[in-house]
Amino acid sequence: MRNARIWSAAMAGAALAIALTGPAAAAGTTLVVAPNGDDAAPGTPARPLRTIQRAVDLAGPGDTITVRGGTYVLTDNITITTSGTASRPITLTAHPGERVVVDGERLPASHTPVGGSIPRAERGAVHMEASYWRISDLEIVNGPYGVYCDGCDGNVFARLRTHDNYESGFQLQGDSSHNQILDLDSHGNRDPRKNGESADGLAIKEGSGTGNVVRGARLWNNVDDGFDAWEFASPVTIENTVAYGNGFNRWNFPDFAGDGNGFKLGGGGPAPAVGHTVRGSVSFKNAKHGLTDNGNPGSLVLGRNSTYGNGGTGFDADVPGGTARLTGNLSVADRRAAAVGAKTVTDGNSWNLGGTWDAASVRSTDPGPLIGPRAADGSLPKAPEFLVPRSGTAVGARF
Repeated sequence: MRNARIWSAAMAGAALAIALTGPAAAAGTTLVVAPNGDDAAPGTPARPLRTIQRAVDLAGPGDTITVRGGTYVLTDNITITTSGTASRPITLTAHPGERVVVDGERLPASHTPVGGSIPRAERGAVHMEASYWRISDLEIVNGPYGVYCDGCDGNVFARLRTHDNYESGFQLQGDSSHNQILDLDSHGNRDPRKNGESADGLAIKEGSGTGNVVRGARLWNNVDDGFDAWEFASPVTIENTVAYGNGFNRWNFPDFAGDGNGFKLGGGGPAPAVGHTVRGSVSFKNAKHGLTDNGNPGSLVLGRNSTYGNGGTGFDADVPGGTARLTGNLSVADRRAAAVGAKTVTDGNSWNLGGTWDAASVRSTDPGPLIGPRAADGSLPKAPEFLVPRSGTAVGARF
């Protein structure tokens, strides 16, 4: 069925490509999807389509798919293989003000047995091998991964919620460049088939590609790590992102294998040397480290980040030969503030400044404002007191 559907999508894409050569199609088409729609309909507001997949199969460069509120229960994952262009991306978004839930509970791959492997084509409630899309304001749950994007360039993913999936909430891998992941909330993702060894909030791993940016994400209560860059060989930039509560066995998995880092910035056998950047971000109450190089000997850049109450080290950058640079970071009440290697450059961090950096040294350790509802535009809520030094010292993140 999948091969037939992809062939059908390709034929539809070819037909649209011909149609788009005419002046009437130059502005792009809007396709509407609704729970009470019909896939034989034209996809207009009065006669909407029934499934997101049908709209995806019909869409071409410059088109917009608008999904009306409701729960869309999948029996086959949404597969995106047609690309837009840099000047004419394809848009997939919820209708303004309406909640759209994509539910993968019925997908067979969501229930892969312990020790089993998910076939590549079945990874993700949304499985994507395409470029130049704008995907926003969808809630994706109970899938074998929430979003799985392999070989993807120039996409923008905004204001997505990926939670309670059976693998990572969002995974970008392969040859993938210049993607933006903005204001993502990804939480409660777990992997029963691996007893917690693999499911992260957000993973950019097992690939390469420049220009990938994460901004304004919240990654919490995932079984493995908040963010994972395992074997990704190109720099990723992470800004104003929050990771907390990761790596605890909330699902009572036997032989629990969750790592529990807020930000895992590398790894592999051997780990590639990559200069990932994390700035203005916070990692707290994770089972293990706040931020860790995880064996990455590259020139990590960690600036003005905060860690609090992590079970391991706040800032773990002690790989032999590593050339990380840590400036203006704050560690409060972690089991250990920092572990740095002989070549690690540290300047103006809380552990360099001396003094006692405990809960009493900051205005607030209450994350409540930061983990509350987002602003109307999807940005992080304000938390002007959280982990801000009472002394006014210019270290750590500000929200």
